[in-house]
Amino acid sequence: MADHQVKEIRGLISRHKRWDYIFAVVGLLSMLVGVVVLLALFIQLFIDGMPRFHTDFFTSFPSRRAEGAGILSAWVGTVLVMLVTAVAAVPLGVASAVYLEEYAPKNWMTAIIEINVTNLAGVPSIVYGLLALGLFVYTFKLGQSILAAGLTLALLILPVVIVATREAIIAVPGSIREAAYALGATKWQTVWNHVLPYSTGGILTGVIIGLSRAIGETAPIITIGALTFIAFLPSSPVTADFPFLSFKWLMDPFTVMPIQMFNWTSRPEEAFQHNAAAAGVILLLMTLAMNGLAIYLRSRIRSRIKW
Repeated sequence: MADHQVKEIRGLISRHKRWDYIFAVVGLLSMLVGVVVLLALFIQLFIDGMPRFHTDFFTSFPSRRAEGAGILSAWVGTVLVMLVTAVAAVPLGVASAVYLEEYAPKNWMTAIIEINVTNLAGVPSIVYGLLALGLFVYTFKLGQSILAAGLTLALLILPVVIVATREAIIAVPGSIREAAYALGATKWQTVWNHVLPYSTGGILTGVIIGLSRAIGETAPIITIGALTFIAFLPSSPVTADFPFLSFKWLMDPFTVMPIQMFNWTSRPEEAFQHNAAAAGVILLLMTLAMNGLAIYLRSRIRSRIKW
């Protein structure tokens, strides 16, 4: 090979490395912009809400006096609504993804379903609120209840759970399925004992991402009639009499953290703005805790699996 050809190849490699370095720097700066902005907003919220971080803020009901207002009914309502959302969306979403990926025939009908599921993941949340208003509130007569809110948010995150679960199932090597079939396992035994355990980490990540989106949604909850001011708690899920469980709370009125924040930010007094900032920090910490839990569970599950 001639010297000038060697020089051209070296120059080409050098230019490509230079572009790789530039791209890496641009990507790092782009990531830092998002992280720094988020960190700055969080610090500002924390500073504004710092005077409200005490026990009474968590154990008091909302009040017309900013100094005595708390988030007790809001965070309890958020926990109960998210419980209904998880119970409704996770089993249905995982089962739907397993059917579409492992059992459904590959034809035009399945293709239409897959396309629509993917598109539904990007539908604005207010559309789900209007759908829930007509279906759950008026048709099923659930009213402005925790059950209606939980089912609404379950519809909202269901496409996210389905898509994430399908991606996790696709990532399982085909050799695992083939080995199970070679040992005489049935389709269901292969899915239950091999495919799902290996894909649990990805499924958990998708579930937590969906729940993290649901916990901050306001539009669909307002659409179905959630209260902006509530000074009482729903019925207790636990009772002193057998069977020690009560489902009366499912039909009780409620409020959630985003709506309580909206109520406070709409008031002109500065003290209510501090309340909203403190509630925002708590809501953000709840979301980060859910994501941290997903990362922890995923790492634990993957460490126990031997590929």
